[in-house]
Amino acid sequence: MTQQRHYKARLAEGSAVPTLLCGHCGSILPRARIFLNEGGSYQDIDCQTIGLCSADDCGAVNCCDEAMAGIDDPERLFGLAC
Repeated sequence: MTQQRHYKARLAEGSAVPTLLCGHCGSILPRARIFLNEGGSYQDIDCQTIGLCSADDCGAVNCCDEAMAGIDDPERLFGLAC
């Protein structure tokens, strides 16, 4: 069984719209691939919000909690995804 590594997403600096970057490859995490990790049922990591990288050679699972703490209105990020 292969163990999956988890990374910490980063908040893009100077972006007019809140943008999270993959902690592994630096690609933009699409809003459609940022999820609440409710009850740990989605991914077995201690993280409230996760982002899945969609870059071809990456696919990393990112914890977005610290990056989202830097956003004035984190709900705005989810509102843009809907």
